[in-house]
Amino acid sequence: MSDKKYRHTRRDFIKTGLTGMAFTMVAPTIVPSRFLGKNAPSNRINIGQIGFGRIARSHDLPETMRHDDVQVMAVCDVDRKRMKDGKAYIENWYKENKGQRNPANVKMYEHYRDLVNDPEIDAVIISTPDHWHVQPAIEAALAGKDIYLQKPLSLTVEEGRVLSNVIHRTGRILQVGSQQRSMDPWPQFHRACELVRNGRIGEVKEVYVGFGADPQGDEQSPMEVPSNLNYDMWLGSTPEVYYTEKRVHPREGYGRPGWLRVEQFGAGMITGWGAHHIDTAHWGMGTEYSGPVEVEADATFPRKGIWDVHMGFRVTNKYANGVVMDISNMNDQGVKWVGADGWISVKRGPAKVTASDPGSSGGGDKSLDASNPKILNSKIGPNEAHLYRSDMEHHRNWLDSIKSRKQPVAPVEIGHRSCSACLISHIGMHLRRRLQFNPKKERFVNDDEANKLLARPQRYPYGIDYLDLGFASSFKESEKYPFMGPGK
Repeated sequence: MSDKKYRHTRRDFIKTGLTGMAFTMVAPTIVPSRFLGKNAPSNRINIGQIGFGRIARSHDLPETMRHDDVQVMAVCDVDRKRMKDGKAYIENWYKENKGQRNPANVKMYEHYRDLVNDPEIDAVIISTPDHWHVQPAIEAALAGKDIYLQKPLSLTVEEGRVLSNVIHRTGRILQVGSQQRSMDPWPQFHRACELVRNGRIGEVKEVYVGFGADPQGDEQSPMEVPSNLNYDMWLGSTPEVYYTEKRVHPREGYGRPGWLRVEQFGAGMITGWGAHHIDTAHWGMGTEYSGPVEVEADATFPRKGIWDVHMGFRVTNKYANGVVMDISNMNDQGVKWVGADGWISVKRGPAKVTASDPGSSGGGDKSLDASNPKILNSKIGPNEAHLYRSDMEHHRNWLDSIKSRKQPVAPVEIGHRSCSACLISHIGMHLRRRLQFNPKKERFVNDDEANKLLARPQRYPYGIDYLDLGFASSFKESEKYPFMGPGK
């Protein structure tokens, strides 16, 4: 299918499906016919997997396929070898774990647009590199699909704002992969945030966030692009650069990919782990729909090699309520809130995302701790603040939300705000001066240089600049139609 035909199809869809939405905040919900009727909760959700890398095969797919009301029926990847691996992986998993001797023949798609336009697919999981998060999520929403989107939500603040606007105006369910919000397997995060919200340490004064940093790499010579990889599409909206294996992903196996350490495709650990821990910090602080008002940061960047994301770093973010957040690879791993009457800290324990991920400074393996053990045993009363409680695993919460049409525990706007705090911290690392930020307008104050970094140039024909959205297509429109919180 040619790009020209795709653009024509998208324009037709906008004309017929989104007429009049430019001035509405939330569009009428489009519910697939399979979820209608009194027996709807037992009906199967057909899912397509976009991107088959280490996170898809080790986390997203097994956590989704284990549920009986789900069928993963399609896989897409611009690397044909990985696409074929994905098909075999899904079919073998069903055979070995569900006893399906003749499982459905999993469809393969080289282009995600063919997958999201498949009428048999109800929802998609997007487990792609960071620079390929927002565009397929937007197009999936426009095609009427619900979405599980790996974190960080976006590559830029602009992309995140447009995606949030699109999700709210199409009425789709989007769950961000901020799984520390769900209680399986880490109930300590919900518990810590609820204690902080209910004043068990008094008024919060400071927050400390800690996670690891990436190392410097070596120079890499140009290599011939593998015949199985559509490298131009893999680069997407980012600039054209020569192919070398350590800039992309391993040709063999599913170890930690090199793109995670290249700024062209992401921001490094500030979004890689920051999207988790800053989200948790926001949850406890009650700033989920806002962000810092002042940013000051410093970081060391590599002087050689193709891996150019930040190494050691320190960020100081100030919030309108007076709280100061200190984010650094020198802090203990996890989140620590310090209040007028004590402190609470939380972490996953000694776990990393994968064995090949960078570590961080210690602080012991205690996943939940406090200045006084009595704080942790405190009971939250019926008239106190009770945070959204997702007792199940994160993907299950998403699936239940698809059926109920109620918001999941990590909805798009919360993911956008957490990611934005990471991204403006990253901008601070580069500019190395104090920046004032207006979280309502999502702009730096009187700083054109910083504001230019809220977006990135996009390489035609890839990127949201070249989508015919019909609404929310410009970053400036977010000032007219921002989504600032639940029900607003």
